[in-house]
Amino acid sequence: MAIKKNIVIDGKEIPFKASAAVPRLYRLKFGRDIYRDFASLQTNVEEEDAEKSGLDIESLEVFENIAFIMAKHADPDNVPDNPDDFLEQFNTFSIYEILPQLIELWGLNTATQIESKKNIARLTAR
Repeated sequence: MAIKKNIVIDGKEIPFKASAAVPRLYRLKFGRDIYRDFASLQTNVEEEDAEKSGLDIESLEVFENIAFIMAKHADPDNVPDNPDDFLEQFNTFSIYEILPQLIELWGLNTATQIESKKNIARLTAR
């Protein structure tokens, strides 16, 4: 089951969506594993100070790519086909404000998938 959430970025309400399709979409578009990237990004953000904004370029790019995929998944008709065009619609915004909301959305989706698997196991284990 997909979960959607609107996040305000630069004064605009942007829909984001998390579902089982996101890892595949991410892998097809960027050739990377979203689970590893999310874990690494979360660790890097937790270690950095928001005031210093010392994240490396790779972490920033991973964040932008994840945000793009989740936004494109939520609203494919209104989100451009590449991350650069998606990001062009915003002024600078803080990864420290947006990333926790994306992590929360992703966590809700993952928890829903785990609960669904438990229910299926109960129903089939008669």
